[in-house]
Amino acid sequence: MHETFRLGHIAGIRVGVHWSVLVIFLIIAVGLSEGRLPEAHPGRPLWQYWLVGILTALVFFGSLLAHEVAHAVVARRNGMEADRITLWLLGGAARLKDEAPSPGAELRVSGVGPLVSLVLGIVFAALAVVLVAMGLSGLTVEAVAWLAAINVLLAVFNALPAAPLDGGRLLRAFVWWRTGNRLRATGVATAAGRVLGWFLVLVGVYEVLMGALGGLWLALIGWFLVAAATAEGGQAQMKEALNRVSVRQAMTSDPVFTHPGLPLAELLHDPAFRYRHSAFPVLSDDDGAPVGLVTVHRAQEVAEREGENATVADAMFPMGEVVTTGPDEPLGALLLELESSPARRALVIEEDRLVGIVSSSDINRVLTWLTSTPWNSGADPRRGYPT
Repeated sequence: MHETFRLGHIAGIRVGVHWSVLVIFLIIAVGLSEGRLPEAHPGRPLWQYWLVGILTALVFFGSLLAHEVAHAVVARRNGMEADRITLWLLGGAARLKDEAPSPGAELRVSGVGPLVSLVLGIVFAALAVVLVAMGLSGLTVEAVAWLAAINVLLAVFNALPAAPLDGGRLLRAFVWWRTGNRLRATGVATAAGRVLGWFLVLVGVYEVLMGALGGLWLALIGWFLVAAATAEGGQAQMKEALNRVSVRQAMTSDPVFTHPGLPLAELLHDPAFRYRHSAFPVLSDDDGAPVGLVTVHRAQEVAEREGENATVADAMFPMGEVVTTGPDEPLGALLLELESSPARRALVIEEDRLVGIVSSSDINRVLTWLTSTPWNSGADPRRGYPT
């Protein structure tokens, strides 16, 4: 899920929001302002209901953010790189670039999210009790009580043992620990996710047929679980296959490169560049070390905007924005990184020298070969892949 706009950073982790958040925000705000609040405390001015409803919806999304930040922080403490959190229609997602190194790490990262939601639910419940004891009542107590209930519900739902929920990760950690097989554990968790998803879809459809339109929301959640669990299982199998192939076997060796000071007009019109590739590593004029990556698309955009004086340095992605890897690393490790990379390519570096480049199309080519070749019957793809 890609962010529509960025909110900022928390604990060094980028936080973004997808446009679909507006949908659930409006559902919550309207549901509280036009439903629960006036029903529980009638006779108040309309603006009060809307003010409390909007503020409650904002605090709810703050709770979701705390849930995801907890995942990301614990992941980092367990040696996994977490660089982005995106809030969207059905909650939030912390993007982890690495797989958990052990079942224990998987358990800690997955369990902390529901735990944070449960703690928040208890805190809000205690706050509601304190407010009532102080003699306060009305809209504020109602909103705090709703936040307590929704956070506890969020914790319980996320703890269900079905992927892609946190409980599915906990189930995967348990099966992985018992069997020692990460792929088998993922298969069990994703199968459970599909079963739960279809169950929710059927219940939702039944409720709609009985006249309860709220069943549409339940069916939507179920459909999302089915789709996400299926995608997660497919991605796990794909990554397992790619981990049998090294980056060296998929990369383009000794790629055509350019230099920072080259005019973009020359890059775009020189046949040596124009007809062979759509991206070029940028090497330093001094020592030949890689300093960036430039794509033809970005070069064209910058050339049109900056004019004839623009150079490769003006259009290149600096090394901080470029995915890098070693030639002997497993190819599966690049999957998530290339998906989030603006250049969609990785530079292959060995002993500080550029030795190759890998693109998403290279990985797709390897996948095509793997799925069409019976290597799993005994052949070793690390020997058989045509470089």
